[in-house]
Amino acid sequence: MLPARYRMRRSDEFSDAVRHGVRSGARRLVVHLRLTEDEADQGEPSLVGFIVPKSVGTAVHRNRVKRRLRALVADRLSAVPAGARLVVRALPPADGAGFAALEADLDGALAGALAGAHRKARRAAAARERP
Repeated sequence: MLPARYRMRRSDEFSDAVRHGVRSGARRLVVHLRLTEDEADQGEPSLVGFIVPKSVGTAVHRNRVKRRLRALVADRLSAVPAGARLVVRALPPADGAGFAALEADLDGALAGALAGAHRKARRAAAARERP
């Protein structure tokens, strides 16, 4: 279970992560990751949000997908840097997917997003150092 203090609740947090974060996708889901640039936020816990649109299926199916994703992300919170914003968006194929398939997609997408976010942070730091 994902502890309440790690849950993203405000729409501006979702928007910020989706618009300004790094995106990495898989067959059944897309991960958006935004690393914090403010040193004051780096001590804060990382926040995680889930987007499961109606295209995934009925309310029962969407809630099942969301519960599975919450459980998977809870096991991987240590891989997400402190203060980061993570949004996991389910795609329609997530409805019929088993736990293992969602796990494989999440691991791949999260690894890609982390690598991309670190590249983006290095480029931003190099740009700030140039006169």
